Amino acid sequence: MNIQQVLSKLGINDLADMQKEAREALLNTRQDVVILSPTGSGKTLAYLLPLVESIDAGNNSVQAIVIVPGRELAIQSATVLKDMGSGIRSMALYGGRPTMDEHRKMREVMPQVVFATPGRLNDHIDKQNFSVDDVRWLIIDEFDKCLEMGFRDEMQRVVERIPSVRRRVLLSATKMRDIDRWAADFMDSAVFINYLTSQTDHHQDGEKRLIGNGQCAMFTVKSPDKDKLETLSRLLRSFGQQSSIVFLNYRESVERTDEYLRQQGFATSAFHGGLEQKQREDALYKFSNGSANVLVSTDLASRGLDIPNITNIVHYHLPESEEGYIHRVGRTARWDAQGRAFFILHSGEQIPSYVKEDTEEYQIPAQLPWPAAPLMVTIYIGKGKKDKISKGDIVGFLCKKGGLESSDIGRIDVKDRYCYAAISRTKVNDVLAKVKGEKIKGVKTIVEAVE
Repeated sequence: MNIQQVLSKLGINDLADMQKEAREALLNTRQDVVILSPTGSGKTLAYLLPLVESIDAGNNSVQAIVIVPGRELAIQSATVLKDMGSGIRSMALYGGRPTMDEHRKMREVMPQVVFATPGRLNDHIDKQNFSVDDVRWLIIDEFDKCLEMGFRDEMQRVVERIPSVRRRVLLSATKMRDIDRWAADFMDSAVFINYLTSQTDHHQDGEKRLIGNGQCAMFTVKSPDKDKLETLSRLLRSFGQQSSIVFLNYRESVERTDEYLRQQGFATSAFHGGLEQKQREDALYKFSNGSANVLVSTDLASRGLDIPNITNIVHYHLPESEEGYIHRVGRTARWDAQGRAFFILHSGEQIPSYVKEDTEEYQIPAQLPWPAAPLMVTIYIGKGKKDKISKGDIVGFLCKKGGLESSDIGRIDVKDRYCYAAISRTKVNDVLAKVKGEKIKGVKTIVEAVE
């Protein structure tokens, strides 16, 4: 596998030092590896590159298991592997859908790598839905989050049921007291790659930490009212079309805030654990492809989402813990990008004591533009891979039947039974009118805007 070709496909010029060190350890040693590195530093790629170089492409069995704390990270990691273009097959396994449906799909795909939540993984192993005999790699991503969510026993059960594993990798964006103890339970002599101590900010116990990759400017914004909605609206209007995440602590608050912002004219996506899986996928897709420039979310979006070019993080509610704060801010200033974080404070609030970074007060301009609509809008097309539809078919359909130019079309994702496509907002109504009742590859389909 040509590493430079893979990086080029992913839009990356070169590997970071952490990724180079991880690749060296995983390819040229026989030891287990623990990687501690801040959010946004590229840990997924750090283990995927050496993993695909080690997979036997001619063996159709599962050879690597990646345990993740939630379905979003499972889906995202499988997408990164696919985008690498290595030819290695993978599947994301998670709750919220029948296990038998996943098993049916596994027999069709024959994945060589599975990304799975602990409970669903054990369910498949219990039912012998795939053989673990050829599993040589066990990777636990965000294992601090897995421990925090109470998956210790389920992870331990996986470890005990896969005796054929030769390489074990643990990854985390925060250092916890349980890490060394838990790793010692099943790792003999691990290589520790620690990039959490490379900045000048310190905890009270003297341990250094890295916030937002060191390139995130911190601001406070005063709200005259305890209800901060008006202040939030004015703050977001000052951002123009910049991509922003607004963090709140409760699902009901997300729904209320999202509804308010929509009424104000913002293009938003709401994201929290109470939504159906497809609603969550729709929300993330709209935000990642530029159809919505504001994601209103609980801390569910603070981990495991690798969405580039997020400029602003807004703490509408103060983070409930230091760890939550670190992961929120880690959504911006990823790689070499710059970012900003804002605390909206009413008169009775103060910045938490664990925030050690310098902050300055942000003055919202008196004269503000109306909310800026994103350049793109997402459309749904009711045919997918099972209907032999490809990205090229979608482009041809939208250009020939919808009258678009290729420059009017953004990101396209083809699922099993449907597709998403980002198209120019100024042309969406015209496109929907033109393609109504039209056929794609000889079959009529539904085409509609994703609200």
